[in-house]
Amino acid sequence: MSAPATPHLDQIHHPADLRRLNDSTLAKVAAELRAEVIDAVSTTGGHLGSSLGVVELAVAIHAVFDTPRDRLIWDVGHQCYPHKVLTGRRDRIRTLRQEGGLSGFTKRSESLFDPFGAAHSSTSISAALGFTIGRDMGQDTGDAIAVIGDGSISAGMAYEALNNAGSEGRRLFVILNDNEMSIAPPVGAMSKYLSGLYASPLGGMQQMAEGFEAALPGPLRDHARRARQLVTGATGAAGTLFEELGFSYIGPVDGHDLDQLLPVLRAARTRANGPVLIHVCTTKGKGYAPAEDAADRGHGVGKFDPVTGQQPQKRPNAPSYTKVFGAALTQEAALDPRIVAVTAAMPSGTGVDIMGKRFGDRVFDVGIAEQHGVTFAAGMAASGLRPFCAIYSTFLQRGYDQIVHDVALQNLPVRFAIDRAGLVGADGATHAGAFDVGYLSALPNMVVMGAADEAELMHMVRTAAIYDEGPIAFRYPRGEGEGVTLPDRGAVIEIGKGRIVQDGEDIALLSFGAHLGETRKAADMLAAQGLGVTIADARFAKPLDRDLIRQLLRHHKALVTIEQGARGGFGAMVLHDLANDGLLDGRCQLRTVTLPDRFIDQAAPDAMYADAGMTATDIAATALQAAGVDMQRVRAAV
Repeated sequence: MSAPATPHLDQIHHPADLRRLNDSTLAKVAAELRAEVIDAVSTTGGHLGSSLGVVELAVAIHAVFDTPRDRLIWDVGHQCYPHKVLTGRRDRIRTLRQEGGLSGFTKRSESLFDPFGAAHSSTSISAALGFTIGRDMGQDTGDAIAVIGDGSISAGMAYEALNNAGSEGRRLFVILNDNEMSIAPPVGAMSKYLSGLYASPLGGMQQMAEGFEAALPGPLRDHARRARQLVTGATGAAGTLFEELGFSYIGPVDGHDLDQLLPVLRAARTRANGPVLIHVCTTKGKGYAPAEDAADRGHGVGKFDPVTGQQPQKRPNAPSYTKVFGAALTQEAALDPRIVAVTAAMPSGTGVDIMGKRFGDRVFDVGIAEQHGVTFAAGMAASGLRPFCAIYSTFLQRGYDQIVHDVALQNLPVRFAIDRAGLVGADGATHAGAFDVGYLSALPNMVVMGAADEAELMHMVRTAAIYDEGPIAFRYPRGEGEGVTLPDRGAVIEIGKGRIVQDGEDIALLSFGAHLGETRKAADMLAAQGLGVTIADARFAKPLDRDLIRQLLRHHKALVTIEQGARGGFGAMVLHDLANDGLLDGRCQLRTVTLPDRFIDQAAPDAMYADAGMTATDIAATALQAAGVDMQRVRAAV
């Protein structure tokens, strides 16, 4: 299928081009922009629904505000594809999320029109307030506009920023993009509050000033007043939450109607002298039936047929780690009524939706609120329940203080199921699970496990389910498992005990976590050079299997640790332990294979690990060098 004709969009090379167009032409640009996004994402995959939901909003903001001098900050940034097309990146839009291509999120190094990078939620208002302070202190920046979704604004950081911005009282624009659905249906009081506003009579009618009301015909003016009273308080004695925080509230506004959006944004930009919140109602996947009809509104899609919306069916070689975790957790929950699960807006992403289908009253989605989720789980653990807190590695970082203070310090048995450990592919550096081994292993009382394959993951779920002595965490990667035979039920692993996978007399490869498959390939390369290789699966970064490590040290010329994590993790724990016992005496050479001390941009996971220097070839070369084998043999072998 050929790309859609876009005669109006073809004239847009810079947002300034939008500002020369009349409103009816802007509507035509928006229609062509929607078609362009659909066509582009059909070839790359990505966050389709959220991007389609803000097409008109992106056109309107760039047509009204003086970007890039006015700083436009998209919260999360996964909805920024229309923005990228409009800001000089259309020629590269079909490289989205590809190696060497455009990021799937906003990225400062990519464009002046991305003033603040994002991929985690709820940061936009804080950043926008920072730009506002910079402007007022003489920096060369204009207005700041934060676009934040109804799911993201439920997070505590957004409230902190709203409170601070209202207290400052400075000119600032926050656009609340209310699509009544974040990744999963949004939860909590804020969702109910916004739904109430959305359901107001003439919900698309907005009120900015009495002059707006006066300009309406009599019957519509009365309805507008009633709508305004519903959202601002009948007599002014009680304002909206936003007004109580110091914001002028405008809305709700139909976010797909440029005849509403453009006048509202223009009037707000002209009249505002303090913080303004503009409540815009949109639909995820708008204008593309396959996305609108999907359960997740096309949140994250692979390549698809733009006509039908159908994605090619690929038969998996093995079940995903996420599904294996969800099934194993459900199995344990069926046998222990104390088991509960907590997720932060990712029930399907973490697999706890599998348990939710059977035990819905024992699965809790707290929304985009990782900090609350961790402490909530801690409270349940203190009550005698057995909570599993299932959060992606990259998002668990947001709850680190709570892990330290509310879980580890009190030695509460919260079970952390850490999905997306290691490098994750197209989402790039912002979503990499690189740091959890280091930041969890540093904590007293914490047990840290890494699953080498999906069967090991089942064992770790069962082990965590019965472990009541304190907090315990287990990590596993995104995507398919290794294809190993799965047991009927996981077995209990002795805490702090690894396993020998194969024996050899020359070189020891000690793998922690899901790089065991690559470690096996490296061992085969070394065996081809006539070297005997021991492979060990550490299973635990904390507590270490000290007996196993010392056995490997005594009986081999070289010991190489391998992990899908940053420096300062498992390998560092091994080196620290051996150094403290005076065992780094040179008789056995030690090396660590980790992610390098830099962030790695998006690509296929295999390509990312190659960039990181963590392929089987890299591991074998590291082992050969450590063992003192002639480097000519290294080059010949690998």
